[in-house]
Parts: sequence; structure tokens; C-alpha cells
Amino acid sequence: MDYFGLTLVLVGAGILVVPFLDPKSNWARTVLFGICILLTWRYVGWRFAETLPPLQLTFESLYAWGFALVEAAVNIGWTLGFITLSRTRDRSADATALTKSLTAQPALPRVDILIATYNEDESILRRTIVGALAVDFPGKQIWVLDDKRRGWLKELCHSKGANYLTRPDNKHAKAGNINHALAHLRDGPEPPDFIAVLDADFVPNSDFLWRIIPLFQDQGVGLVQTPQHFFNWDPIQWNLLVGDVWPDEQRFFFDHVMASKDAWGAAFCCGTSSVIRMTALDAIGGFPTESVTEDFLVTLKLDTKGWRTVYLNEPLTAGLAPEGMEEYLTQRGRWCLGLMQIVRSKFGPLGGSGLSLRYRIGLIDAFLYWAGTFTFKLLCLSTPIVYWFTGVTVGTASAADVIEHFLPYYVSVMITLYWCTGGLVQPVLTDVSHVLTMPAALKATFIGLLKPHGHPFKVTAKGRLRHRVLVHWDLVGFFGLIAGLTLLGLLYSSAADFGPMRQSVEATAIVLFWSVYNLVVLILAIGACIELPRQDGEQRFATSEPVRAFTADQAVTAQLVDISVGGGRILAPAPWPQGATVFLSLPEFGVVRARIAEITGTSFAVEFLQTDLLRDALIRMVYSGRYYRVFERVVGRRLLGALAARSLR
Repeated sequence: MDYFGLTLVLVGAGILVVPFLDPKSNWARTVLFGICILLTWRYVGWRFAETLPPLQLTFESLYAWGFALVEAAVNIGWTLGFITLSRTRDRSADATALTKSLTAQPALPRVDILIATYNEDESILRRTIVGALAVDFPGKQIWVLDDKRRGWLKELCHSKGANYLTRPDNKHAKAGNINHALAHLRDGPEPPDFIAVLDADFVPNSDFLWRIIPLFQDQGVGLVQTPQHFFNWDPIQWNLLVGDVWPDEQRFFFDHVMASKDAWGAAFCCGTSSVIRMTALDAIGGFPTESVTEDFLVTLKLDTKGWRTVYLNEPLTAGLAPEGMEEYLTQRGRWCLGLMQIVRSKFGPLGGSGLSLRYRIGLIDAFLYWAGTFTFKLLCLSTPIVYWFTGVTVGTASAADVIEHFLPYYVSVMITLYWCTGGLVQPVLTDVSHVLTMPAALKATFIGLLKPHGHPFKVTAKGRLRHRVLVHWDLVGFFGLIAGLTLLGLLYSSAADFGPMRQSVEATAIVLFWSVYNLVVLILAIGACIELPRQDGEQRFATSEPVRAFTADQAVTAQLVDISVGGGRILAPAPWPQGATVFLSLPEFGVVRARIAEITGTSFAVEFLQTDLLRDALIRMVYSGRYYRVFERVVGRRLLGALAARSLR
């Protein structure tokens, strides 16, 4: 028990002290993440000083040292991350305070909203256009930039009052599309002071610009980025059936990492849901085309010209998360490839572009994440296999020493991350997302470092039909192979005699635990690669508000349990037959004519009988942000219960 002493102290503090600290307090964050850093390097120092064999030109020595060096590189990245997370900033009060002085100006700045589109469906584009037109800001203009040159989209824009713009080619993909629009706007009679960029599936709230534009009264601010929220479940949430208890994978980054980067003056553009000062954009020659992540490079180029990027952590837009695993990995692979292209350019951490130190450090952190984390993840999956078949290990240590050095480091990190993120960082599911991304990230890292140029921009497809179960056999086969080799190694080691290669019972126990953990993660990753069918039609949002359904001679008031642009479900026995026409009084909206589409014993569903104007009004209501779910805290036992239920399906 002596070896558990430090761990028990940390667990005690995690129960008795840490929950009462304010996660927004920078001093509390500094203390806790400082402890994490100290225990991290206590562990790393022990690894190199006491667990590795002498450095020799043998497989056993090079294997152990290679693993330890990758592990150390990953911990450098973790340390940079801990330093970043030790501070946070919330600009909401600044935005509110500056709004008054903005409205006092004799003339408000001119803002144009640009919606870049390539292959999205009409239903997706319509809600984005309608939502953008509903943004409350005088003199704004909406521009739909169509890189597919679709006649129906041109007609849709004209019918709604949005401007439509296309170009003769698709050179440089999204960045080229926006640059073509910028040239058109500069030559217009009223060039904008600012442009807002929206992806084709992102719907803004009505106060989108009123919350962002006030921050530009600081004349050094060149770009304001806001978080990306999503109104659908991503593939991990959907395929593992944990969307009710586990938020989308991007919440850690947008809700916590970006707010911390902003505190250090190192926030960066993430593309959609951002607003850029035109003079700043002109200073860097428009959107860069040297990387498939042109958004990140925009911030780096702005930094070299003295412009700052700031972050407003408010849910002002929402869009579609990747709906399938293929789209999910395409997106992550593009992010990784773009980062490698930047690292290899003059805007890399060692380049001579004039980039500030904070962004150079940020690039090193990002590089270690993409190149180091996923390499280390592959090593962690393969190390038990190597041990079971050969007896070769990544280090020699007793269980007591592992408990004394590794466990305090791991426990301190988990407690601190759990505290500051409201439970968003959970050991198993966080590893599942890393394992799923690993093949795409390793491929993109390798390609991007060796051949940084000449790669096309891969669009993340949205709105595909998903009527049936889809198995990604390549990923299932890869993860299944690793899991199978782990199991086979366990069986082999129990029957084979390693002779002098056999390690101690304690070492075997450690690798046994390691193997079981890997198997759990791999099984969940395989489950996430088996895509469950999704409902077609409009996105549904859960709600609990009261609604009144009535006809001329009968009425019922009950709970509305979900709503979409197309209809809703009411928690009450239906007083009318299926197909009957009724009226619904929706809160803060008004009366809608509807048809009873489905009846169950305890509820009935209605389909709204829409005109074009009513549909647009419903889009503005449903996608106003009032129905988007925001996770305040992840409850571990509920998550565990959901995963257990998924395993039984």
C-alpha cells in the first residue's frame, strides 16, 4: 500500500477539494495543470532512468528506446496542452459591453455573409440561406457561392432574396471560391467592411453578427472565430448509441481548447462561423491556397501582418456533423494533411515568415498531436502483441514501481481534465475516437510530410441517404486483426514456453491489463464502424414544451416531445383519427395547420401543412438555437450504461 500513497492523496483531493474549485479560475487551473506537468515528467524521468535496457543495436533495446522516445514526444505535446489549458478566457461580457458603443456609431459597418457550396442538397442549402437572411443586422448581404453552377440554386437564391455567384472553374476549391467572391465584392459599389464565412450546412442564429461585430472595435482584431455546434449525432454518437449521454467529439476542442488558446492570444480560424475584417484579409492577399486547411493558414498569415484572431465562445451557429464514418475520416484526414502542408511551408514552426512565438509553439503542439499521438496509439495497440509472441517488452519494472510512478501521473491528468471539461474527457471513448482516426491521420501525416503539394481538397459529403446498415469492412478488418492478434497472443503465451525471454509475473499482469483495455477499445471502435440506419427527412430536435392541438370542437394541451421543420410528436392519446386536419399552437411562434400522420397508444405525430412562407418561418424557429442540446456535464455511469446497452444489441 505504500506505493499507492501519492495516488490516494490525489484521489482524496479529487473528491474533497477539486469539485469545489471554479473551472474558470485561472489560478486553480494553473495549480492543477502544474501538478499534472510535474507528475508527467516525474513519470517520464523514471521511464528513461530505471525501465529501459542499455542502448544497443539489438531489437530488444531499439524497440524499448523507440517506444520511450515516441512516448516522451507525446508527453511534450501533452505538456504544451496542459500549459495552454492552464488559462481560459470568456469574451461574452466584452461583446455585450461593446454592443452599446457600436450602436452609438453614426453608421454601422457593412457585413456580407458568404456561403460556399459545392454539392449540398436543396434542403440543406435552403435552411442555411433562410437562416442567414434572418440574421438581424442592418445592411447585411447574403452571397451564395456555387461551385457546381446549379440552375435550381440560382432560382432559389433569387426567390429568397440572396445574391448568387458562380465562377468558370473550381480552382483551389473553397479558398478559390471565396477569393473569386472577394474580387467581385471589392469591385462592387459598396465593398463590405467585414465578411462572415458559413459552410453550406451551418445555420446562424439571428444575433450572430450582433454578438461578433462589437469585438472588432478593437482595431487590432482581424478575425473573430466562434465555435461549431452540431444538431445531429456524429458517427461515434450514432453507431454506439451514446448521443443522449455523450456530446460530439468536437466539444472538447471548441468549448475548452479554443477558449484557452484565446487566453494566450493563440486562437485561430476554423473556417465556418467566423468573421474577418476586409482590410486584414486584403493585407494577406485573400484566402491562402497553399494548404487544404486554408482557415488555419489565414490566422498565421494575419499574425505575420500584426492582426489578431480572437475567439467568442458562444453557440451562434450549428451545422451537420459528419454523418458517416467515411465522411468523419475524410474530414480528419484533411485537417491532418493541411497541418503537415503548413509545417512544411515557410509558415511552419521553424520557417522564416515572421510568425510570432505563440503560433510557432501552437504549430509544434498541433504537429505532435497529429504525428505523435496516433503513432503512439498504434504502438500501444501493438506492444502487447509483441510481448505475447516474443516476450520483448518496452521496459522492465515491477508492478509496485508502475503503481508509484505511472498511476499518480494518470490519475492527476484524468481528475484535472474531468474537472475542467465537465466530464468530456473519458478514458475509453476518448481512446476510441483516437483509434478510429489513427489510420487516416497516419496516412495523412506520411503523405503530407513527404509530398506536401498537389493534393485536392476533399469535400465532406453531407445529406446522403442512409437507409440500411453499412459495414466499413476495411476498418473492421484492420481493428479486428489487431484484436485477433491480441487474443491469439494471450492464448499462445499461456501455452508456449518463452524460456529466458519470459518476463516476471508482475510484468505479465501489467500487459494482461493493457491487453484487456485494448480489446475493449477495439471492440467499441469496430462497433462504431458498423453504421446503423438513420431516418431520412428533416432533423428532429427533442423538446419538452407544452403545445395545444385543436379543431373547431375539441382541443388537447400536452407535451411536444420532438419537433422538426416537417412536423412534431405530441405526448398524448390522439383524440382524432389518422389523417385528420388539426391546428397546433406552437410556443413563441403561432398557429400551424397540420395533419395527423401517425398514432400510437401514448402519442401522435403531426405533419405540418406548409406553404413556402410557413416553411421558411419554421426553419427560422427550429434552427434558431433554442432546441440545440448543450451538454453541461457528462455523467460517467449513464455513459457506461449506454455502452453496455449497445453491446447487447
